[in-house]
Amino acid sequence: MSQHEVVLLLGSNLGDRKKNLEQALEKIKSKGNEILKISEFLTSEPIEFVSSNIFCNIASIIRTHLSPIQFLDFVKSIENEMGRISDSKVSGSYSDRIIDIDIVSYDNLNFVSERLEIPHKKHLFEREFSRVLLKDFIYKT
Repeated sequence: MSQHEVVLLLGSNLGDRKKNLEQALEKIKSKGNEILKISEFLTSEPIEFVSSNIFCNIASIIRTHLSPIQFLDFVKSIENEMGRISDSKVSGSYSDRIIDIDIVSYDNLNFVSERLEIPHKKHLFEREFSRVLLKDFIYKT
């Protein structure tokens, strides 16, 4: 069974934000995925929507045997299990959320489908907090 390295960005702006991020990582790990690296926590303002709730974010490198779509389904199930109500890809807009898990890269794969685009261009090129979190991850994995 081949192993793949996946770079994730996780964010939360509701409830105990750090605990939400730690719980999501534990859920990822509990299904046989290996956590190779975790960044420091970083706070950021909401992007592309207005809220008084500040985000707490982390980046992580995961080793998995799941395919990109299988891994997407897996992290979406964690979001749902933790109480995330709406998905911005489905609703077309952003809102406060207990957990958000984005796949930034998967090995060196370029992949585009209706549900998933790898690499995640907004996180790599447009969002400052992402660049800060990912600076040691993308080019040094």
